[in-house]
Amino acid sequence: MATITFDAHKFVRKLQEAGFDQKQAEGLTEAMRAAIEESELVTKKDLQIELAPIKADLNLLKWMMGALIALAIANFSKQFL
Repeated sequence: MATITFDAHKFVRKLQEAGFDQKQAEGLTEAMRAAIEESELVTKKDLQIELAPIKADLNLLKWMMGALIALAIANFSKQFL
């Protein structure tokens, strides 16, 4: 799983600059930190691992379709030669 770096001090400071008082800023910061910790982020590597079997199946299907088309063309051309 991926992790996010969360600068709580900077977040509190920005909230205070926007007009939040100290208690509000700290409460919202704690809520954000908890939400980030509970979230399950998917990375590109996670997706590649999950999608690898599907990619392999698609490659197999491409080869099978190519072989079927080649057989169909051979069959069709055999009728006219």
